[in-house]
Amino acid sequence: MSDDFPFPPDSGPEFPWLAEKWQLHTRLLLNSYEKWVEQPLIPRLELESDARTLFLSSIVVVAHGTEADPLLNYGNRAALELWEMSLSDLLGTPSRKTAESVHRGERTELLRRTKQFGFIDDYSGVRISSSGRRFQIHNATVWNVVDAENIYVGQAAAFEAWEALS
Repeated sequence: MSDDFPFPPDSGPEFPWLAEKWQLHTRLLLNSYEKWVEQPLIPRLELESDARTLFLSSIVVVAHGTEADPLLNYGNRAALELWEMSLSDLLGTPSRKTAESVHRGERTELLRRTKQFGFIDDYSGVRISSSGRRFQIHNATVWNVVDAENIYVGQAAAFEAWEALS
């Protein structure tokens, strides 16, 4: 499990929205989405409620940081189910491992375009779960995550439509 996003000792990773760091990271994701897309990803209320709502949303949401080989630092329940991973396994996984090696060049171009333009809302591509199950995502929005000072801290993706390929 990533040390960057500890969970409250009495809740475990089933309830990550109870951890303050998780809540603050969720706020970065949501604020950045609204900055670029100019609409909310989810209805917003308050910090803990927003973190819970996003984690439990049927919209698949994942995010990674700025490492040379970016590491996943967020995944909601829908993402965990789709990629067939526990939260502990997902956090810290290289983002590139969400795509088959044959599709990683396409993924690199997607991330470059997103970094240049702030967001894209038309991405479709093949991804792979931890068990090797392939799936096609459709109409994903990918956006730059920035902090309160507008400093780039990573990228995130959200999508609702996908289909199993194998």
